[in-house]
Amino acid sequence: MPNPTVGWMPRERKGSGLPLRPGANMTDNYGFPGFRQANMATTDNRGDFVRFALDQGVLRFGEFKVKSGRLSPYFFNAGLFNTGLSVGRLAEFYAQALIDSGLRFDMLFGPAYKGIPLSTAASIALARHPDRGGRDVPFAFNRKEAKDHGEGGVLVGAPLHGRVVIIDDVITAGTSVRESVQIIRQAGAEPAAVLIALDRMERAGPDDALSAHSAVQDVQNTYGIPVISIASLADILAVLDGDPALAAHRAAVQAYRARYGV
Repeated sequence: MPNPTVGWMPRERKGSGLPLRPGANMTDNYGFPGFRQANMATTDNRGDFVRFALDQGVLRFGEFKVKSGRLSPYFFNAGLFNTGLSVGRLAEFYAQALIDSGLRFDMLFGPAYKGIPLSTAASIALARHPDRGGRDVPFAFNRKEAKDHGEGGVLVGAPLHGRVVIIDDVITAGTSVRESVQIIRQAGAEPAAVLIALDRMERAGPDDALSAHSAVQDVQNTYGIPVISIASLADILAVLDGDPALAAHRAAVQAYRARYGV
């Protein structure tokens, strides 16, 4: 496993030149020095994002059959961030989560297809963020199939260099992360982290043979890089706790987490 401490600079909010806020946590649950606590974003940013996802219909409660075949009491579909205003606000949440993490990075990479608009919008939000002092953020993404004319190849955007943050909506099987890590390393750059919207905190596998770790934990253990999430299932439960109008859904979500969660 690669040494995750190499190149990490914990004494300031990376990319901002600003010191860490007093009391900031310098080690996360997976042993990454210089990196903040598991959900990586401030409490306000996490809760605000959950409420924003609810307002946009991206997060819903009920009974949903998901890809694994399980019946889930909630459903998160980032594809429903599908207007200029909603994607712009989503990008601001991504930018804030990345800045709050304290991670040092040089550029973003968005795996096709969902990562393409996410990397584009998040780079704009980061470039405009007041904590970054107007510093620009390069981004790149890949094609599913190599182009055999013009500039050719599978990459579009800025040349991959330095410490690269992979941006996506969620991690399910980790396939896009694996492909992204390979692309970044082949270009001579370094995967620095994965930035996602929601950490489901959920184990895979059949009920009688659940995996020991969540998909997020597996990515961290396999590649030695942290996963930064804007919010997590724990933050959804916190919003359910604090909103009487949503309280009826809490028991089902809590039971689902007790059965499948980490």
